[in-house]
Amino acid sequence: MSFSMNRVDVLVLGAGGAGMMCAIHAGRRGRSVLLVDHARKIGGKILISGGGRCNFTNTGASPAQYVSRNPHFCKSALARYPSQTFIQMVETHGIAYHEKKLGQLFCDVSAQDIVAMLKAECDQAGAQFLLDTRIERITRLEPSDAPQGPRFTVETSQGPIQCHSLVVATGGLSIPKIGATGLGYQVAEQFGLKLVPRAAALDGFTFADSGTQSLTALAGLSVDCIISCNGVSFRENILFTHSGLSGPAALQASLHWNEGDPILIDLLPGKNCFDWFLEKKRTGNRSQVKNLLAELLPARLADRLCELHFPSQQPLPQVSEKALEAFCQLIHHWKLLPSGTVGYSKAEVTRGGVDTDELSSKTLEAKKVTGLHFIGEVVDVTGWLGGYNFQWAWASGWSAGQVV
Repeated sequence: MSFSMNRVDVLVLGAGGAGMMCAIHAGRRGRSVLLVDHARKIGGKILISGGGRCNFTNTGASPAQYVSRNPHFCKSALARYPSQTFIQMVETHGIAYHEKKLGQLFCDVSAQDIVAMLKAECDQAGAQFLLDTRIERITRLEPSDAPQGPRFTVETSQGPIQCHSLVVATGGLSIPKIGATGLGYQVAEQFGLKLVPRAAALDGFTFADSGTQSLTALAGLSVDCIISCNGVSFRENILFTHSGLSGPAALQASLHWNEGDPILIDLLPGKNCFDWFLEKKRTGNRSQVKNLLAELLPARLADRLCELHFPSQQPLPQVSEKALEAFCQLIHHWKLLPSGTVGYSKAEVTRGGVDTDELSSKTLEAKKVTGLHFIGEVVDVTGWLGGYNFQWAWASGWSAGQVV
């Protein structure tokens, strides 16, 4: 090894956002801390997030924006480390940032600013890094007579490391091209912790049926809408793609979607489409429905909707009001059945993970295994799009860092 320690107080597996946050706060408490990562660079997911500018938190972050089998689990960490505390650290380091929309904060210049900040804080706290290093085996040691004696031996490609506290901050399965693996889940299973089934989330939808496939001609169109899934609704843009639907609203809905679930789309939120057509009819407008609809929606979308669901070529005065009302209902409640999501290659996050019933909500420590902690995306806590998942990384990392 290139450093002097093969025994540390705290060994953190994963040098991403959650891992570095934990290391900072453990180091500030005088603990010897080592972060191990198989990647050659730290903070890989931070660097590619937000189009390279890192949506590092959300000013409105609260438990309401998180999905978990136990929706109460995240409350403790988020309350004790709110978004404003992280913002203060960003400001202390002189990082320029802006709010894009809906409380989403981005760096003005580069996501590298956040990685550099976390690295500087780790350095100041005395935490060390061991990169380009594989984890080969983890062994739990017999209880030591010394209160702070080692509890675990971690065999790595650069030799064994003993530690008193072992923190798993390995992230999820999303975006494997930057090194995502299932290591954290394997560690949980090794020590007998239950896992909630994982799924790609904050991800685009794909469709298999021929009717929806005909929408591929709309690829590139973006539309403001309300999209709903399992009773949860989001109003933002959807983007038609060659494989299905993407855009912020679709990504948000995917977090609440399970295989076989339909999604509902209101293409004209806040506008009563039927009343609008009736007014046109009352004033004697003789245009076809598809031409009138193109005043409200992009022409390509209006044409395709009419082609699929209202092929009448009659002028508006000759159109049945019952048929028109049914078509307007479809525009406000367009039901689609996704066949799946694009998958981990493009998904922002992994939903599911280590069951929160296995962990302390205050310390993120495994109830069955003293000294073993799980933080960040590897845990069954997944936030909406918009900086919420980074806030969970900071809050859960901080929580573990107070006690390891």
